[in-house]
Amino acid sequence: MSKLTIALDIMGGDHGPPVILSAAIKAIQHHPDVNFTLCGDESIINPAIQVLSDAERRRVVVSHCDQVVDMGEAPTSALRHKKRSSMRKAIELVQAKEAHACVSAGNTGALLTLSFYLLKTLSGIDRPALVSMMPTASHHKVLLLDLGANVNCTPDILFQYGVMGSVLAQQVAGIASPRVALLNVGEEDIKGNAQVKSADQLFKDAPGINYIGYVEGDDIFTDHADVVVTDGFTGNVALKSSEGLAKLVVSEVKRHSQRNIYTRLMAKIAFPLLKSIYNSVNPDQYNGASLIGLRGIVIKSHGNASKDAFYYAIVQAMQEARMQVPDKIKTKIETVLLEQL
Repeated sequence: MSKLTIALDIMGGDHGPPVILSAAIKAIQHHPDVNFTLCGDESIINPAIQVLSDAERRRVVVSHCDQVVDMGEAPTSALRHKKRSSMRKAIELVQAKEAHACVSAGNTGALLTLSFYLLKTLSGIDRPALVSMMPTASHHKVLLLDLGANVNCTPDILFQYGVMGSVLAQQVAGIASPRVALLNVGEEDIKGNAQVKSADQLFKDAPGINYIGYVEGDDIFTDHADVVVTDGFTGNVALKSSEGLAKLVVSEVKRHSQRNIYTRLMAKIAFPLLKSIYNSVNPDQYNGASLIGLRGIVIKSHGNASKDAFYYAIVQAMQEARMQVPDKIKTKIETVLLEQL
């Protein structure tokens, strides 16, 4: 692939341009083989990028946008009334093949709607899915999808998620034959609702997928599977619950370590170990949910992402662009569908 171009929505997110611009500058400085298009208000962007060298500045294009999709704005409103927004412009650059991928921390519903409208889904894919990596006890990573793109999923859609997740695990995580599992309330065949049971049979009938059956919620973090498939409602609850638990554990460790002089001393001694544990589960490094199943690469960052978290989302976009993930998904879907005929 020729030199990559990544389009960034500078105006999205809870913290706005300052955090996103800081992450963009870090990406520009750390990846000399990548060009960037910064979509947003040029009066905010231009002063911020003056810190770049002349060589770095030549790899940056500023695309002025005079509209912003608000975080609480209805997706239909963004689609109809924000045609000059930074979010839409970033997606349009992917649509026009002027960028290999785009990244936004903006309104999730609007990003999903605009991406679906502008880029369309791949042949054989009914709905795109939000997928992200999660840590496991063995320090491997597991892909969880869907994280909220579609709260109600048919068995066919769940099956498509498994195929797409398998391709992503192969191309981004480097797993030769990813283990695909369905999230369920138990591992026994008799458990689960009608959608899950029907999807289970679809996976069993597909020889091109390394399907291992059902897993329960606690198995997400035990390296039992490489790809865990569920509907967007359940996936989003699982994601937010795990993030909340991680924050609670960190908060409790900090609180208890400051109780008295002895706990402070113990915390100081244990600091290297605690830092290593925190770094392995730090949510920032898992920021960047891929909106897969589209005819282009769209990465959704958390709205409250820090500079480092948004930077990780940019890196995720570059990885998927280099591996040409949409093309690989298209080929895999076509192969699996042919095998089922």
